[in-house]
Amino acid sequence: MTQEEKQTELRWYGAPLRVRYQESDQMGVVYHANYLNWFEIGRTEMIRQAGFNYRSMEERGVLLPVIEINAKYASPARYDDLITIYTAITDFSRLRLNYIYEVRRVTEDEHRRYLGKVWTQADTLPGELLVTGMTRHVWLNTEWKPVRLDQALPELYTALRFAFTGGEGQKS
Repeated sequence: MTQEEKQTELRWYGAPLRVRYQESDQMGVVYHANYLNWFEIGRTEMIRQAGFNYRSMEERGVLLPVIEINAKYASPARYDDLITIYTAITDFSRLRLNYIYEVRRVTEDEHRRYLGKVWTQADTLPGELLVTGMTRHVWLNTEWKPVRLDQALPELYTALRFAFTGGEGQKS
């Protein structure tokens, strides 16, 4: 990892949603595999906040498959809960990208008040912690060969580096 890719602190990006009926079982509890879908929502919305989306990445020949995933359940989400999926990059290089997640139940007020806020380690994330998780990814081209993001899609590399570092190490 180069000096410009070192992180000074976590930067959390939030993606709010309301738990839908089809995501829960007859008891109104969210089925465990839905949290993995929510992790994907968290990371795609984080990339969107950085000015990109998965469709444009793929159209430009860059793929980002999951190579490892983990989830730890603390408390269940339930039908109609307001939740926020907090996503942060924990490791970023030209070849790999790792995320961590916190899924939290939030109040209506927290849902409205914190929309679009970027949180740091110094902040306390709002809401009740439901699930934590992590995913590891590798940058690939359309032939499923590893690719250096800084060469294949330099604008995305710069945007994600900023999301990761908060601007530390940016060149003028």
